Amino acid sequence: MIKFNNLSQEVPYLIFKEHYDRAMNAEQKNIEVIAISSYNKEEAEVDSRFVNLKFIDHKQFIFFSNYNSPKSIAFDSHKQISALFYWPFINVQIRMKSEITKTSIEYNQEYFKNRSIAKNVLAISSNQSQEIKSYEHVIRKYNDTMDNNDLLICPDYWGGFSFTPYYFEFWEGNNSRLNKRDVYQIRDKNWEHIIIQP
Repeated sequence: MIKFNNLSQEVPYLIFKEHYDRAMNAEQKNIEVIAISSYNKEEAEVDSRFVNLKFIDHKQFIFFSNYNSPKSIAFDSHKQISALFYWPFINVQIRMKSEITKTSIEYNQEYFKNRSIAKNVLAISSNQSQEIKSYEHVIRKYNDTMDNNDLLICPDYWGGFSFTPYYFEFWEGNNSRLNKRDVYQIRDKNWEHIIIQP
């Protein structure tokens, strides 16, 4: 699930919430899973991955990760991202474009100390996406961390990312492929609404 805090009353956020509520009522699995696509300017390479969105705080979409991971390096290289939800139980896709930033150290620490110990152990013990010799190394390092660390202190290499979309596309599938596509994008500091063809 996604936690909503003081959700913006601007139209695209309200539409997002309407679709989210419909998906929840339809018992959509993994409703918080969002695909984030980034561009690494140094490598001239586009990449995508799924992450778990934790919060929508007013206008900010927030998830957490290792700050030394490839996606974090890509975000540092090129701030613009695209993000995508697909909820097949209601056949709705939501596309977004935004720039991305890190959340504050204070925000990360507050969130970290309220997470489960098991999740914190993994965040502390994992050098995310780094090459290892065996999966057993992951297990051993996880267990060592469980025994030897203060598990409520957020490490400086882990924390949140926040993005505030300037573009939303709400795609609603139709059996005859007459799909409905509503776009909201910021133009001159206001949301412009256009409808685009399937």
